[in-house]
Amino acid sequence: MAGKPILHYFNGRGRMECIRWLLAAAGVEFEEKFIEKPEDLDKLKNDGSLMFQQVPMVEIDGMKLVQTRAILNYIATKYNLYGKDMKERALIDMYSEGVADLGEMIMHLPLCPPAEKDAKLTLIREKTTNRYLPAFENVLKSHGQDYLVGNKLSRADIHLVELLYYVEELDPSLLANFPLLKALKARVSNLPAVKKFLQPGSQRKPPTDEKKIEEARKAFKF
Repeated sequence: MAGKPILHYFNGRGRMECIRWLLAAAGVEFEEKFIEKPEDLDKLKNDGSLMFQQVPMVEIDGMKLVQTRAILNYIATKYNLYGKDMKERALIDMYSEGVADLGEMIMHLPLCPPAEKDAKLTLIREKTTNRYLPAFENVLKSHGQDYLVGNKLSRADIHLVELLYYVEELDPSLLANFPLLKALKARVSNLPAVKKFLQPGSQRKPPTDEKKIEEARKAFKF
């Protein structure tokens, strides 16, 4: 029997959190080896574990996978969260990329210089309510099904629900006009594996604060 996947990253959200969410939603237990100091990262680089000298890196099925999208694609395929055919996979990819676009903006917000933060937050609010959430609400409205693609849970639903939690952390009112998205969030959150991941004490990471940024700076020397 294969061992649990091992996730190599610092003890924060960053680019690993969507991988944690996807594994958890698939009901897969995983271990984490946190990068806490530059020497930890150097060791991975020096022993050839990091193809492009960077993390996230996931050890799974005898491989050391890097590049977030490649890791997500493998997990989604392995655990049947990637549609039934090419057309469904294309839609799942398209929706997942849209989620990633907004998610990237939110992820970088804590790193924003204080003088620019208000303007960045205004831009995120505008894109959230006028571009991204309406697009996903319309997908659900167009087919009237429980999930985004093929009436079956896919990685796109999981990524989107993760994003909705981040949007809610910024400002709960941003979800007010999107009843179908709120229903999707509730539906996915109540799946047993996701419900477990949302409980206190799980491997889900808290919002990024100054302390986490400092830990990342120390680990990655940036």
